[in-house]
Amino acid sequence: MRGILGRLIPQDAAIRTGLRWKLSAAIALVGALVAIALSLVVHNAARVSMLDNSRDLAVERIQVAQRMYESGRTQTFGVKVDDPAIPRDLLQKVAEGRRATYVAEGAHGVPDIWAAVPLKDGRVLSLHTRFTDRSASVMQDLDQALFIGSIAVVLGGSALGVLIGGQLSGRLRKAAAAANRVAKGEPAVRVREAIGGVVRDETDDLARAVDAMADALQQRLEAERRVTADIAHELRTPVTGLLTAAELLPPGRPTELVLDRAKAMRTLVEDVLEVARLDSASERAELHDITLGEFVARRVAAKDADVEVRVIHESEVTTDPRRLERVLFNLLANAARHGKPPIEVSVEGRVIRVRDHGPGFPEELLADGPSRFRTGSSDRSGHGHGLGLTIAAGQARVLGARLTFRNVRPAGTPEHLPAEGAVAVLWLPEHAPTNTGSFPMLPLSGG
Repeated sequence: MRGILGRLIPQDAAIRTGLRWKLSAAIALVGALVAIALSLVVHNAARVSMLDNSRDLAVERIQVAQRMYESGRTQTFGVKVDDPAIPRDLLQKVAEGRRATYVAEGAHGVPDIWAAVPLKDGRVLSLHTRFTDRSASVMQDLDQALFIGSIAVVLGGSALGVLIGGQLSGRLRKAAAAANRVAKGEPAVRVREAIGGVVRDETDDLARAVDAMADALQQRLEAERRVTADIAHELRTPVTGLLTAAELLPPGRPTELVLDRAKAMRTLVEDVLEVARLDSASERAELHDITLGEFVARRVAAKDADVEVRVIHESEVTTDPRRLERVLFNLLANAARHGKPPIEVSVEGRVIRVRDHGPGFPEELLADGPSRFRTGSSDRSGHGHGLGLTIAAGQARVLGARLTFRNVRPAGTPEHLPAEGAVAVLWLPEHAPTNTGSFPMLPLSGG
């Protein structure tokens, strides 16, 4: 049954409830069950006790009536001799020659109390009374008190569950927020410090485990980065020598092929070194004041005169022109390599958009962002090493900017149909990224 429900209800559509309310509901349910059980026990115990008292009183009265009957005095308490309404079970006990009592369920649920005693002449003296009004009133008051107490227990348990669950849920939310910050590239964040608190519980164990995992992962990434940077640095000299030697070869098609591959290898080595530097978070922007629209138009025209540039709204920005140019050129190269013309660049305030009319970005890139050495699916050619957008995203982080990707798809277009283009959007910050350790340079008009 559970498997069937799991297939019928998608994971994303599963009902989401907070730990606070789950804990509150559990405590309220347990409190309600305990209150009901205790109420039933107390009610039954009180009823049995009152019935025992009524039976003892009936026995005392029947004894007094027996003595009065045997002495020939007038009967009291409403006793009767050989009452035809005596219950059969009580009559059988009296026939055995002993005094007995009997409780029968009367009208409206009020118990009938019977007491009988055998007389010397063989007759039966009996007394029939009902549960006293005072006892019935006491039972009603007791039931009312038990009902109110049960409600109070449930409400108190719910409030306690909300309080305890809220504290635990708050600590878990803080831990989740801190873990998300670590996942977004803030290795200095510590989950244990984020959750705070004096009392130690399993949440602290979880936080310490996450911190230990983050430290181990950070150390491993740092080791991999150093290895990658060392390999690329060591390759730089032999690749440069290979390129120089290839230039000395006699002209011809083989020489062109060797030169082309040697240049591609040098570019790859330089890109790997740049990625390693960006991953080390040691890069700092050298800031200049530029006119963004004019800067983009000039740089794009120098790179590719066929690319159309539209300046919708001009603005003055403080940024690193060299890094901005690197981001812009990488986006243009990606559009030219994987997309289709025409390629369009627009500048609107602090936002730069680069659009092509190709099949769009791969779903993996839209979901996870650029990844090194992943060039996407075959519908965007699959050429290159997957470092262009990775470098663009890294340089954007140094600038304090945000780089986003989306596909152009008219409303209502089925997902299985190809997109009508890809758009990369660079959002420059309103303020210069001085908090990253960058330093302002002298203004450079126009870039």
